[in-house]
Amino acid sequence: MIAELGLAALWLAAALAALQLVAGVLAARQEDSELALLARPAAVVQGALCLFSFAMLVWLFARTDLSVKLVAMNSHSMKPMVFKLAGSWGNHEGSMLLWVTVMSAAGALIGFLERRLPERTMQATLAAQGFVALGFYAFLLFSSNPFERLPVPALEGNGLNPLLQDIGLAFHPPTLYLGYVGLSVAFSFVVGALLTRSVTPDFARAMRPWVLGAWIFLTIGITAGSYWAYYELGWGGWWFWDPVENASLMPWLAATALLHSASVLAARDALRTWTVMLGVVAFSMSMIGTFLVRSGILTSVHAFAVDPERGAFILALLMIYIGGALAVFGFRAGTVAEGERFALVSREGALVINNVMLSAILGVVLLGTLYPLLTEALGVRVSVGPPYFDPAGAIFTLPMLLVMAAGPLLRWRRDRLQRVKAPLIAAGMVGLAVLVGVFAFAGPGVLPLLGLALGAGLAVASLLPLRGRKLARLPLATWGMVVAHFGIAVALIGMASDSAFSEERLAALKIGDSAEIGPWKVTLAAVSPVAGPNWNAIEGVMLASYSDGPPARLAPQARSFWTPPQETTESALETRWNGQLYAVLGKAADGERWQVRLWWKPFVTLIWFGGLLVAFGGVLALLGRLAQDLRRRTIARKGAARRAELSA
Repeated sequence: MIAELGLAALWLAAALAALQLVAGVLAARQEDSELALLARPAAVVQGALCLFSFAMLVWLFARTDLSVKLVAMNSHSMKPMVFKLAGSWGNHEGSMLLWVTVMSAAGALIGFLERRLPERTMQATLAAQGFVALGFYAFLLFSSNPFERLPVPALEGNGLNPLLQDIGLAFHPPTLYLGYVGLSVAFSFVVGALLTRSVTPDFARAMRPWVLGAWIFLTIGITAGSYWAYYELGWGGWWFWDPVENASLMPWLAATALLHSASVLAARDALRTWTVMLGVVAFSMSMIGTFLVRSGILTSVHAFAVDPERGAFILALLMIYIGGALAVFGFRAGTVAEGERFALVSREGALVINNVMLSAILGVVLLGTLYPLLTEALGVRVSVGPPYFDPAGAIFTLPMLLVMAAGPLLRWRRDRLQRVKAPLIAAGMVGLAVLVGVFAFAGPGVLPLLGLALGAGLAVASLLPLRGRKLARLPLATWGMVVAHFGIAVALIGMASDSAFSEERLAALKIGDSAEIGPWKVTLAAVSPVAGPNWNAIEGVMLASYSDGPPARLAPQARSFWTPPQETTESALETRWNGQLYAVLGKAADGERWQVRLWWKPFVTLIWFGGLLVAFGGVLALLGRLAQDLRRRTIARKGAARRAELSA
């Protein structure tokens, strides 16, 4: 009965999405119809029904209802509860239901709370949101029903992919979906504004919190996913330019550019066309990412779907949404007013340059991601990895970082470089000193060396907007910008340090043997079998001494899951202020020796600390913008009340 209730709620939500679309279109066309008034209520009720449907799916997984096909395929009665719950979205059907649930909940919030835009624009926005949601409802109901029953209940479930049975992966997908859906909301605002010719600062203010929220969640999701891959997959890397990784990076790049453009439009009534175009591009990238991960054309731990029919369905949605959005943009772009002008040497000019660089990086990543798929379709297998992405991306990243250092110091509209020359020279001298010092003592490659120098210079430059200002009275949005830019610098230093200074050692050790790597001496103390709730493992006990200090205990494992049968590597990490020791236990080399792989990674943790700083900066900016909008609305409300009193 639980599955039937969830499916019924999903059908009703789809019907309300269709009603929301029709009502919004009628309102946008200014037709006097009672049906046009139903867009907001339909959005709110649709959100409630979809939340109920997803809650029913989670309940089915929590109680391991093996009469439901999805539960039997992706859960097991012996799994820990947290991974039973994660199983509800750790598969194709459940992940798509989570997507549409977050989307419908966002639409409900818009319908219930948003009052800043003209009602006709809001109705058009809700119509666009209903149109997007309707496609996903159709996909779920006709191609990927999460509530499908088995003719005969299974005796036991297959279990969740063991690589996904990790607390990091339990919460990594929802953060990305929140980001993707935030971009769908921004897309709906863009379509609504285009249809009603309302690309104004008010439109940007209404859209900006959704873009900022999406960007925060994408940042957290990418950071968490990178760290999960680093410690779970056992190969010592934090980014491999895998297509699934790129599927989350591309929307983040577009959202970063969109966020800056929307802020300029909201504050200075400029970059109108940029904002509209980037709103379409950001949503398009989220749809392309969805197609890559859910269509079955990729083989990955994240890629759930293997049915060509589902892939064709998603491709059709991709073409309809992106094609329709580009068509609307093409027809309506001429109606978008130019906005306020500005000089090249200005804060707006710096943001435009950065938007161009971000768009170019996005193009590099998109080409490198899709090219192997296109050549494979023609019968030729090619691999595109770091030798392409690193130098091609650096061509645009390096000048972008230089402009990022100068941009926040420039004035709006028009400025002179002479005015900000002194602080920029100071930041540049710091970067130059790091470049010379690192090159003299370590001599790393060109890109890591430039990364360290630019990271150090950017770290100083990011703090320069605080110079000469009363910090206690500084707006939260400014603090957010400073913290986010500083986080980019910290992450860049971590990436460059890992690339420049990492050491690797592969050894075959007997019990009691030692291996040295960097400042560490690692001794294999014991190897023994251990058992978990749904796995067995061989665990190695290692004692690691840092610079002849007291030993730390590491326990890497080689696990074997039985539902489904799969072997995984569980690395062991020991963190110090200046880096991380990474240990992996391999197979027995002979009767007495064990393969042990060790890495010493100086300052690698700065990558994820920087990512968290970037997200925290976004949170500060979001809180500041929401407080600012609340003050603006309060002032407007009081002004309207005062005018009403005077007129009475």
